[in-house]
Amino acid sequence: MTTDELAGQAPDGMGPGGAGSGAPAETALRPFPARILQAFFDPGALTAALARDPAWAAAVILGAVLVVGQTLLIPADVWEAMMRETMLRQGQEMPEGFTMGGSMMRISALIFGTLGYFLVTLVFAGVVTLVFAFLMGDEGRFRQYLALVGHSWLIPGVVGLLLLPLKIMQEDPQLTLNVGSFLYFLPEGYLSRVAKMLDLSQAWAWLVVAQGAHAIHPRRSFASAATVVMVLFVITALLFALIPGIG
Repeated sequence: MTTDELAGQAPDGMGPGGAGSGAPAETALRPFPARILQAFFDPGALTAALARDPAWAAAVILGAVLVVGQTLLIPADVWEAMMRETMLRQGQEMPEGFTMGGSMMRISALIFGTLGYFLVTLVFAGVVTLVFAFLMGDEGRFRQYLALVGHSWLIPGVVGLLLLPLKIMQEDPQLTLNVGSFLYFLPEGYLSRVAKMLDLSQAWAWLVVAQGAHAIHPRRSFASAATVVMVLFVITALLFALIPGIG
């Protein structure tokens, strides 16, 4: 081997991914602002990097901040209008003089929505870990799947923020772009609630998780992983639609 060949070789662990990383540049973990964009525009590179370096805290915290932001930016009278409509659907009427209903509902949504976001993120990461790592025998640890779920759920968080003007105009803080938007002819009932639970931005996020499952365990094809997570997505909608007042 010539001197020139030796000079062209990098020492172990000193590849283009950075000192000591040994990771190619395309799979090196990017700074968090760049990872937000990758979730939308380059999920393959993002999930490959998270499989190697599962950073999760910033993504989960930002997701909770997006929930808080959406809640605070919706006026109290919009929450009150939604509360009144919900009570009317249940055959009840808003008590006279109950002017603080909207503010109270916004505060409740702020508290329970934020805490619920952290809890649901952990639960879904656990479910994904259980399915792929334990039931299906794939490689992967809870922290890796938590990083995937945390980053992918930034997608519905940002989409929800973009839908804020429409939520305020329609006086519906729970408005999403969902399958029910296209199946508007369905009569009110369980099926219509299921359709409303099938949020398209969440479906997008689940597909990013599937890409991550493939990155963690390359022998698991993306198509196989996508089928699994879509089944989980639909099962979740079927279960949540059973809860009164949702959808």
